[in-house]
Amino acid sequence: MAEGVVKWFDPKKGYGFIDGNGQPDIFVHHTNFKSKELRTLNQGDKVSFEIIPGEKGPRADAVVLEK
Repeated sequence: MAEGVVKWFDPKKGYGFIDGNGQPDIFVHHTNFKSKELRTLNQGDKVSFEIIPGEKGPRADAVVLEK
């Protein structure tokens, strides 16, 4: 499982990016949140996630907000 920090997330559009730590940034969509209770992310939030391949680059799946 990877860990990262949210660069930005648009709650109206339901997507954003996680800092790739020197790698390409990782796309995150609200449908890939592990918990149905998690509705949005904020810049600077620490998250853990699985990385899956996407058409335009890496995507985050099973995203969990770390406390």
